[in-house]
Amino acid sequence: MPLSPPVERNKLHTREIVIAGYSRGDGLYDIEAQLSDTKAYPLPSEDRGVIAPGEKLHGMWLRMTVDGQMTIQTCEAATDYAPYTACPQAAPNFARLAGLRIGRGFLKLAAERVGGTLGCTHLRELLQQMATTAFQTIGPARAHRSMPARGAVNAAELDKRISDQFGGPKSLVNTCLAYAEDGPVVRRRWPELTRQAAAE
Repeated sequence: MPLSPPVERNKLHTREIVIAGYSRGDGLYDIEAQLSDTKAYPLPSEDRGVIAPGEKLHGMWLRMTVDGQMTIQTCEAATDYAPYTACPQAAPNFARLAGLRIGRGFLKLAAERVGGTLGCTHLRELLQQMATTAFQTIGPARAHRSMPARGAVNAAELDKRISDQFGGPKSLVNTCLAYAEDGPVVRRRWPELTRQAAAE
């Protein structure tokens, strides 16, 4: 269902973010993001002259290579378009994320390595969504590969294996509306963890 019809309006700014997860031939995973910003009107820039409508104000790439335990092996950034000539100098600093594990506290630790003047606001903003994409890429892929090679995939068994990849059911319950302890998903998948079961 789409959003409600808007009032009459004019588009001024477009940010596009595309993030993809890949399995690699060496057993690692690439999480790759691309961000672009464009304006619908000419934008004067001291460093670039006039940035034309539809021309990229920001155009950036970020790739994290991650192992199966969610540890970043390498991180590479590139800035093709930016409002200031100094901006691309921040990209090499994102290599400092190597060795960090994506999990609890990841964003805080990442900020210690590429925060403030060491990094780029827009590339840092990608990190949270890339971390989520890493979880969505690696856990389900590993769970799917662990399924026996027989006919159609059993949805209940795959759900269980995916849940295990994310730390088990207790780590998921009450993290969102779908996983509410008194909701239909938890009652179906983990009846022992429902609010009523906990009360008893």
